[in-house]
This record gives sequence, C-alpha cells and structure tokens, in this order.
Amino acid sequence: MKRATALATGLLAYSSLLAFSCSAQAQTFRSSAGNLRVETVAGGLVHPWALAFLPDGRMLVTERPGRMRIATPDGKLSPALSGVPEVYASGQAGLLDVALDRDFSSNRTIYFCFNYESGGNAAIARARLADGEAPRLDDVNIIFRAQGPGGGNNHGCRIAQSSDGKLFASMGDHFGPRDKAQDLDADNGKIIRIAPDGAIPRDNPFVGRQGARGEIWSLGHRNPQGLTFHPITGKLWEQEHGPRGGDEVNVIEKGKNYGWPVIGYGIDYNGAKIHQSTHKAGMEQPLKYWVPSIAPSGMAFYTGNLFPAWKGNLFIGALKAELLVRLTVDGEKITGEERLLHNLGERIRDVRNGPDGALYLLTDNAAGRILKITPAR
Repeated sequence: MKRATALATGLLAYSSLLAFSCSAQAQTFRSSAGNLRVETVAGGLVHPWALAFLPDGRMLVTERPGRMRIATPDGKLSPALSGVPEVYASGQAGLLDVALDRDFSSNRTIYFCFNYESGGNAAIARARLADGEAPRLDDVNIIFRAQGPGGGNNHGCRIAQSSDGKLFASMGDHFGPRDKAQDLDADNGKIIRIAPDGAIPRDNPFVGRQGARGEIWSLGHRNPQGLTFHPITGKLWEQEHGPRGGDEVNVIEKGKNYGWPVIGYGIDYNGAKIHQSTHKAGMEQPLKYWVPSIAPSGMAFYTGNLFPAWKGNLFIGALKAELLVRLTVDGEKITGEERLLHNLGERIRDVRNGPDGALYLLTDNAAGRILKITPAR
C-alpha cells in the first residue's frame, strides 16, 4: 500500500513537472505568414495592462493592481517601482496605460494613466524614470484628471503622443451614464488632447465654447482601449468595445462625433435595444465593426522586418475572443482579417512592436505573461 502510494505520488510529481516544462516551452501556431513561435518572456504578472519598450530593449510594464515594473529581454522582473501614486484598483479600474515621451532618451519622461478615486475617474501623470539598482519614479505630477460621473467599468484609457508632442488619451463612458458620451461638459466617452504639461492646446476643437471642456478632441466613444498613430499617414486610429457586438475601429478626426450611444451595431447585455439606428447624419461610421464582440484591447501597426508580408498591418488583441486579430489596411479601408493564436487560451490585453521586429503581447489574468511572437524556424 505504501509502495503504491509512493509510486502514485511520484507519478503525480513527474506529471506536474512535465506539465510545467511543456508550458514553459514555446508553442507553434499556424498563420498566413507561416508558422509562428510564441514564447513566454516573463510570467508572474498580475493582470498586466500595458507595455512600453525602453531604448535598451527592456520593457516597462504596468499591473492593474497598481504596480509598475521593468522586465528584461531574458525575463527578469524588477521589484515594483516606487513613486507610483495611490491607485484605486477595483474591477476594471487600476493602473492602466504607460507611454514613453518622444524625447525619453534625453529627458527620461513617461506618462501613465490610472484610476484615482472610488468613483473610478481617470488621471494622467507625468514622471521621470530614475534607473539603476532600484528603479523608481521621480518628479511625479498629475497633469490631468477626468471630469464627469465615474463608474466601476469602461475606463479606457490609452495614451498616444503625436509628432508635435501633444498627448491624446481615451476616456471610457464608465458603463452607466451613456448619454454623457454625447455631452461636451464631461470627459466620459471622449478622446482628449493635452500638452505634455497638461495644458489645453488653443487649437482644440471646443476651446471657448460655453459649457464644453477644452481638452475634448472627439466624442461619442464607449470604451476605447486601443489608440495609435499610423506610421506613414500620422493619423490617429482607435478601437473600442461595443456592448454585445459593435466593437469598432475608427480613424479619429478633430471634433468628430463617433456615435455612442445614439448609433451602433450592438445590443445591451440583457438583449435590449440601445441605439436609435446604425447611421445618423453628423455621426461617423466605423472602418470596421465586430458582431459578435471580440472585446478588443491594445493595438499596433506592425513596423518590423521579421514578418515582411505583414508590414503596415494592424494588430489588435482580443479579451473575450482570446486571440490576436490581424487587419490588412489600404489607406483608410480595412480590406481583410486574419484571426491568430486561436488555441492560446489567453485574454490579450496589449500588443506592441518590439525593437527586434517581434510582436509582443500581454495576457490579462492573475498569472499574466509577456509573450513574444517570431517566425518559427
């Protein structure tokens, strides 16, 4: 009996070791560009939300509970950086996007978005990354606080910096006061534009209008979690969650209205109708929408050389659908879609170009990972 128990215990231990060994190895997936190798760069992250590459190839990573870390290319994680302000982390709220300033190499400046109070409103902070044995954030200043009714979910919040240094950030509708996405007196459901110090640029579209917030750049958004500039045209692209269906990809133009909740292609979670229709004069149509929803998060145009056939394609992570979407783009038209990593079984939170030409992903769960995608040799 003891021998049988010992044998069973040994087999269980061996099976566990084998399972761990297999899970640690790279996986191979099929694609239109040949087989893909997907390997884990780093694990042990709790709901990682955003990834930004430092000039030396290391990665700045945010975790939704309120931590920011540095990951090396060989998978070493730093302790949590000190200097991060107090973060309100509950449900979808927490520490969200992080972005390096265009002149980071000389000024060490970063920007990050987080929820700062129980109501769930978002704030954007500017800080200086002090590197060394114990990396930390210095000179932390909150440069923007969203105004309007808060809520537990649908916070956005992605940051993108334009060639002239202005910061664009996406604000969600907070999953409640839907109509506020159409009101210019609140930041709910808006893309905002501010200077690197938080000042409101004078050429913003609603500056000087009575009852309107000057930081607003566009309106009528639900929960935008993808924001990036086209590498050639310089135009701002955005993607956002619909409810049950109606996820969208848009090109964002100054002062335009993108329709939520007046028009759209989804329904409420209980099956009820939300929108007046799918079209309305004065409101923009998406370049692409998904029904049913894939729950998109993270977005990047591929600019590397490891996948020549994919150069200029748009990659979007999917949370609900647990896959990576590749979209072919012709100007401002989306001409095709390929769904990748079907069997990975991971919620893809962020997508980034690596300096080595690889694609990097973040998986959103309590044991989150940084994944690296390269051609399988």
